[in-house]
Amino acid sequence: MSQEIERKFLVNDSSYKDMAVSSSRIIQGYICSDRGRTVRVRIRNEKGYLTIKGASSDNGLSRYEWEHEIPIDEARELMKLCLPGMIDKTRYLVEFGKHTFEIDEFYGDNEGLVVAEVELGSVDEEYEIPPFLGEEVTGQVKYYNSFLMKCPFKDWK
Repeated sequence: MSQEIERKFLVNDSSYKDMAVSSSRIIQGYICSDRGRTVRVRIRNEKGYLTIKGASSDNGLSRYEWEHEIPIDEARELMKLCLPGMIDKTRYLVEFGKHTFEIDEFYGDNEGLVVAEVELGSVDEEYEIPPFLGEEVTGQVKYYNSFLMKCPFKDWK
């Protein structure tokens, strides 16, 4: 079993765009989005992926994750089975210190939300903090993509 350990932050300025080593457009939907388990279909730069995630730990830092690339045609077909509320975003990769930060700029109903994540090898691993990081939101369910699908950022006000 693969364990995903990550910290999540709001982004407070757009300096990450100048620091990015790459970017990709991501469209994703959820076949299942129950508390404690999700099944996600993702299309990223004309490649398809199927991902299963388990429940987050109490502190929100880790959870089980299984992901495999699937043929793009199958991903497009599986998208038709997804629940309403697709996620549309651009992901920027920024290398800072010894880590790669993934910054997601959302569109559509989540326009205006920008979130950064850093994956770690352990829950207590240290990392350098890039200048664009704002408030830490690790473990706050409302920032999970599966939650944004059901309750988009535009409705938070």
